[in-house]
Amino acid sequence: MTPFEWMLVFISLPELALLGLLIAFFWRLRKSEALLDQLQQNQGALLNKLHFNAELEQEIVASFEKRQKELALLDERLEMRKRELQKIISLAEEYCRSPRFLRHIITQGRRSGKSVEELAKSAGLTIDEVELILERPED
Repeated sequence: MTPFEWMLVFISLPELALLGLLIAFFWRLRKSEALLDQLQQNQGALLNKLHFNAELEQEIVASFEKRQKELALLDERLEMRKRELQKIISLAEEYCRSPRFLRHIITQGRRSGKSVEELAKSAGLTIDEVELILERPED
């Protein structure tokens, strides 16, 4: 080989090495771009899922608020009903303790054949009180 050919080979070897490095660089660049595209797609899917979860959470919160309002309304109605029933119970207790009602219960019980002791126990009175009620003439 001539010196010119040696010099040509000597200059071409670094150029071939640079060409190999350039090919390797572009191959890695393409691989990185593919990885970046995949990451962007995954990010898009994640954002879609986050958006869906946020909407679902809003629906759950709205449903919870609606249920809370319904429960508050039911509680209010229950309290109103409780007050009404307490009023009715107190009226019934007053009526049960009225002398006319006690007299009626005791006379009916006596007519049905109950003893004075049984009548006193069921009416919450003493035996003397029951006997006094039975001895008094009806109004």
